[in-house]
Amino acid sequence: MKFFVPARFALLLPGLCLAPFSVADTLELDPSVITGSRSASPSFDLPYSVDSINQQQISDGQLGINASEVLSRVPGLVVQNRQNYAQDLQISSRGFGARSAFGVRGIKLIADGIPASTPDGQGQAATFNLDTAERIEVLRGPAATLYGSNAGGVIQMFSRDGEGPPRIGAETLIGSDGLSKNHLTAEGAADGVGFVLDASRMDTDGYRDHSAARRDQTFAKLNLKPDEDSKLALIYSSLEQNGTQDPLGQSWDAYKADPRSVTPNALTYNTRKSIDHQQLGMNYERYFGDATLQVNAYTGTRSVIQYLAIPPTSLSNKQGGGVVQFDRKFYGGSLRWLQPVYSVPGDLTLIAGLDYDQSQDSRHGYNNYLGNQLGVKGALVRDEVDTARSLDPYVQANWAIDNWTVQAGLRYSTMEMDVHDQFITATNGDDSGNKRYEKATPSMSVMYAFTPELHGYVSAGKGFETPTQAEMAYTVGNKGFNFGLKPSESTQYEMGLKAQLSNTRLNQAV
Repeated sequence: MKFFVPARFALLLPGLCLAPFSVADTLELDPSVITGSRSASPSFDLPYSVDSINQQQISDGQLGINASEVLSRVPGLVVQNRQNYAQDLQISSRGFGARSAFGVRGIKLIADGIPASTPDGQGQAATFNLDTAERIEVLRGPAATLYGSNAGGVIQMFSRDGEGPPRIGAETLIGSDGLSKNHLTAEGAADGVGFVLDASRMDTDGYRDHSAARRDQTFAKLNLKPDEDSKLALIYSSLEQNGTQDPLGQSWDAYKADPRSVTPNALTYNTRKSIDHQQLGMNYERYFGDATLQVNAYTGTRSVIQYLAIPPTSLSNKQGGGVVQFDRKFYGGSLRWLQPVYSVPGDLTLIAGLDYDQSQDSRHGYNNYLGNQLGVKGALVRDEVDTARSLDPYVQANWAIDNWTVQAGLRYSTMEMDVHDQFITATNGDDSGNKRYEKATPSMSVMYAFTPELHGYVSAGKGFETPTQAEMAYTVGNKGFNFGLKPSESTQYEMGLKAQLSNTRLNQAV
């Protein structure tokens, strides 16, 4: 059976659902968030711009394929869905991330405590599994600098816990341009252990020529309480895209002549990309009286091979070739202590934490030709091990007293890039080296409650953004890694009002 539907719509087929999932009938006007404050607080009472997108908003009427479906509702975010699964989304938060040529850059992406961004600031929103999301929190402005370097904004996704009686479900989506998505899920709780199991496959021929893609995602989560004072979550997820076609950019005149067209080089070189991403994480929380210890640890692998449309006459050994391939191992964790203080007026919580992240790429580059054959893996022209790591201690204070709320923090951010060149020839020297970036990034936000329904705030902070590994890989004249690149630094100010008008929430910020 063939369905003809507009490109922006899809048909939801009746699926197997032995125990239907419940959907809340009420809209939560003042959700609690943890981004920024590190502990659950009503977003209306926080002195900066932070929003939460709930499960109903994420799932209702959405395909659950791209984060652009839901992030576009957040003020201050610009989300460009390039309709190109080889290049991922482009996201900017108040300008941060706007100069990314591919993927997400300069915005901290986090899923269940696991960074979807490398220490040098490059990230991929495709690893977000929207089918399992309970909520997505978005922090903009100066307070985001408390999350370290390359944090012009913060986007966190939290998956739901397994609750209620065990149940299974299945659904199929069919749309235009060969779009289909088959989704299986099982979740619930048994003997005090909650579980969420999820698997999906998305296929599309793409709106443009040469833009077909297949995406397989799996997810598994166990949540339990080892004792009355602790809780534990174990999370596994994967993303696989094999042979995703890349239609590249197109000139404006060619687009007007045929919106579905591609540049001839995309076909000549059969531009494409394959991704295999897997990660495993653990979140542990334990209460010591009124104090809380939070521990997070994660590890994973990511393998990518991408065929580019660089003509042989434009290639040189220093450019890394027209076929990019890397195998990445990444791991890290965080340790955080939240301590209430009762010896002062109001409610004061002190927070101390330490974040460590590392990614190591075994990176290779090849010519994209063999003789007269184009778009194939040719001779090796790049072989190196690139390691990026960060170690960031931080302190933070959240203080609410009478009509005032003050949040202040200081983070000492470091990012070290190490390159071990293993491709050394008579015409290609040793480009090994390392570079360390470090800076203290303070942030302070103050809010005053004029009335219970009207709050005003001011916020200020300093941040910095390091060069990415991809930017450091090239220099003028193709002379190897550019360890002379310096970080960009920012000073940010924000003023805002939050008002609760009947059933309407109003946020204004400048």
